[in-house]
Amino acid sequence: MEWRDQGILLNVRRHGETSAIIEMFTESRGRHAGVVRGGTSRKIAPILQPGAQLDVTWRARLEDHIGSFTVEPVRSRAAAGMGSRLALAGLNAVVALLHFSLPEREAHGTLYRRSEQLLDLLGQDDLWPLAYLRWELALLEELGFGLDLSTCAVTGAREGLEFVSPRTGRAVSRLGAGDWVDRLLPLPQCLLGRGDMPDAEISQGFDVTGYFLREKLASELLHKPLPEARERFVARFRRGFAVD
Repeated sequence: MEWRDQGILLNVRRHGETSAIIEMFTESRGRHAGVVRGGTSRKIAPILQPGAQLDVTWRARLEDHIGSFTVEPVRSRAAAGMGSRLALAGLNAVVALLHFSLPEREAHGTLYRRSEQLLDLLGQDDLWPLAYLRWELALLEELGFGLDLSTCAVTGAREGLEFVSPRTGRAVSRLGAGDWVDRLLPLPQCLLGRGDMPDAEISQGFDVTGYFLREKLASELLHKPLPEARERFVARFRRGFAVD
């Protein structure tokens, strides 16, 4: 069995004395693991950095075996990640959430392309938080927990949407909220693609996506806690705009 593809390196762990097991996210193969012989060597170890774009060839005797990878670097994102604390925290959040949430060997081509585009924006701190927020929405959508913010779940109205139902993920207007207003999540306009999208609204957006990542996605995955890297990124972002 053999295939070749490009992808994003999500995770690396030592295997024996000289090898490493890596997990890749590729467009056609999804999250896929394999052994890299000599992965701890001075030649190969610097290539195996989470977030790196790699050209990989996977081989195994049978398809259900873990198999082995040979790897060639396409581009490293380490320099962009080290350029600022926000970029590094963002890089870690993306690869951690993908590793956490993706089923093994199941293709998610749309999410892959969105993830690659997002990581290629690393270092552009003025654009990155909003791009990352939209990526979290795309992650929820891809895995079956997407939010429907197009119309009010109660009245059908397209305007005046101010809340999100924590149960259904649908938008709710002020009129439609009625006596349930205290049980709803605030809906920042940045999630609707409207307004100036200030940092404070983006921060509110992280509260909304964070709720559904924890209560829906993580709950589906046997109540595993969300990766701490996601919370560290949000905390880093909030410290930055609070100072500004």
